[in-house]
Amino acid sequence: MPPMRTADPPAAAPLQGDAALVRALGPFQLGASIINIIVGAGIFMLPALLSSRLGTAAPLAFIAGAIAIVPIAMCFSAVGSRAAATGGPYTYVGAAYGPFAGFIAGALMWICNTASSAGVAAALATQVAQAWPAFAQPQPRALLILGAYAALFALNAFGVRLGARMIVLLATLKLAPLFLLATLGLLFVDWQHLGWGGIGSWSAMGSAMVLVVFAYSGMETALVPTGEVRDPARHVPRATLSAIGLVVLLYIGLQVVCQGTLGAALPASGAPIADAAGSLWTPGRGLLLITACVSMTGFLMGNLFASSRLLFALGRDGYLPHAYGRVDAKHRVPRLALLTHAGVAAALALGGSFESLALISGGAICLVFAAVSIAAWRAQRIDLRERGEPFVLPGGPVIPAVAVLTMAAILATMSAREWSAIGVSLAGLVLVYLGLRAWRGSVR
Repeated sequence: MPPMRTADPPAAAPLQGDAALVRALGPFQLGASIINIIVGAGIFMLPALLSSRLGTAAPLAFIAGAIAIVPIAMCFSAVGSRAAATGGPYTYVGAAYGPFAGFIAGALMWICNTASSAGVAAALATQVAQAWPAFAQPQPRALLILGAYAALFALNAFGVRLGARMIVLLATLKLAPLFLLATLGLLFVDWQHLGWGGIGSWSAMGSAMVLVVFAYSGMETALVPTGEVRDPARHVPRATLSAIGLVVLLYIGLQVVCQGTLGAALPASGAPIADAAGSLWTPGRGLLLITACVSMTGFLMGNLFASSRLLFALGRDGYLPHAYGRVDAKHRVPRLALLTHAGVAAALALGGSFESLALISGGAICLVFAAVSIAAWRAQRIDLRERGEPFVLPGGPVIPAVAVLTMAAILATMSAREWSAIGVSLAGLVLVYLGLRAWRGSVR
């Protein structure tokens, strides 16, 4: 009698909802992810852009930006310690003010993330072309961008732990030379190239502040995978505030070094960080060009990791097809969301421009920051809590009010073109929300 043959086990079915995710991120991984996303392409491009707007006073923009971003970081820490589900600002605003407000915040944030990812990918191609001019040609440039997104998708598609380890590695590789330049470079600064004068017009200061907010943004994206963080009530505030503190010191130091070493040549520089390093040590230019590429790759990695979780959250809650709310049963990652974000961002990057995308994305991020600040105040007022003891904002509504007023002041300096781009996006998002709501009602 032949041995009995057992039936093949059924293929693992995709899992649904936050319970399918793995809480594998601790404070170090989360902090590295925040720094990895914040220190992306912005700092490698902004020293020249700020100098062209503000002259010798350009470092003041990063100081003013730090004053503006700290209350925002405190609001994110407070509301992030109270709403532990995956989704970031979408979850925070939705928990405080309901599904419509949450959907607008989440969808607007995803558009910002896609645009910023595309802009950074375009900047990455530009930096590579500085070392290998062949990549300035359309076809090699396109192959470079598509290859980068394909590699990042593969790294993210086979488990959250692999992606988290890669984020920590990229953060380490790029931060070491940047901190060296920001500290040792101070010894060679010509302080005559820095001063209070040259700020210029209100519009120049305003556009500089929008760019600075863009450079400081990233925590809103890095906090999207809160559903994969261990003990979020304790780890989210610790990781957020520590990461912001390190980034503020790094950015101010780098702007001062670039300004003090390159002087009048800074506004025309296409790679200001690399040029500043090269002025101190000739091989330093090549090293910092490599660092720029690693940094931008790290940003793209963190952006893809977190933004796919935002699409996952929208699918989980029914604002996108439910397939987006499923994760692969073996590797526990939302593969469809990863593929969608990578594909859309790659398409935009093929014809993207860093500066214009940064201005539009920076303005839209100001709106998201203001919404999260208001949500933090309300979450604390109604004592919203999910896991553990939350971080409490001192002074009640004072810090959220300061954050909102600061963002409003920056938004008031934006041009009509930037407002139009954001307004059209918002109108489209409202139509999408209403269409999805009507469709859900018709199939009940």
